[in-house]
Amino acid sequence: MERPHWAPESIDVERPSVARMYDYYLGGSHNFAADRAAAQAMIAAVPEAPLMAQANRAFLRRAVQFLVESGIRQFLDIGSGIPTVGNVHEIAQRLAPESKVAYVDVDPVAVAHSREILVGNDRTVILHEDLRNPERILHDPQLRKLLDFDQPVAVMIVAVLHFVPDADDPAAILAALRDSLAPGSCLVLSQASDDGRSDDERRDADEIYQRTDNPLNIRSRAALTAFFDGFELVEPGVVWVPQWRPESPDDADDAERAVFMGGVGRLGG
Repeated sequence: MERPHWAPESIDVERPSVARMYDYYLGGSHNFAADRAAAQAMIAAVPEAPLMAQANRAFLRRAVQFLVESGIRQFLDIGSGIPTVGNVHEIAQRLAPESKVAYVDVDPVAVAHSREILVGNDRTVILHEDLRNPERILHDPQLRKLLDFDQPVAVMIVAVLHFVPDADDPAAILAALRDSLAPGSCLVLSQASDDGRSDDERRDADEIYQRTDNPLNIRSRAALTAFFDGFELVEPGVVWVPQWRPESPDDADDAERAVFMGGVGRLGG
């Protein structure tokens, strides 16, 4: 197949990417046939898949709005994905133009396209790095030049943790990030939850994502809540993402269909 100009030579366009599958769920155009086939198989097994992505994206938007209104002006979005309408910098800088946003992603397409759209925005940066290397992220010279870690920072890890297996110790990753933050900083997390899902749905989703470089690691509400160790959860706590400060009560109807749970924690001190 012909390789688009935005696709780095290093990537295997025949192997599905979770970032490009997510882009497809959101109606984006930065995906390949292999990504679309895997995403369509996921939708066949779990028809709510596009709803899941959209609900999660809406949660991110509401969380960023809440954080800006709470005085946060620095954001570290790890696992930011392929840019689509409603990125963190668009939301934050529309409300507070002085906001600074550092994006981090391991997917080369996500990084390449992010660099394109961020040209000329000196309050943003994109790093090609893996969440599982928190120390490398935290000590990156570009990151340190943009963000002041003596001031509050909001760390966004949205729809990413289910791609980090327990063997990689996600709790230790989050602790390393937490220990770098000033009081008043915040952590935003969401991930797919198996609360209320059937064995068949879990098995089908697992089989589809085994084709990618990032198999699924579905977790319970209790497990996700434990990841906020050291943070004070903001009301309403860890909930299905449509239930987190919905703009309308109707938006939270059938919230469990969104599959993702999420929450926001604040660091005291």
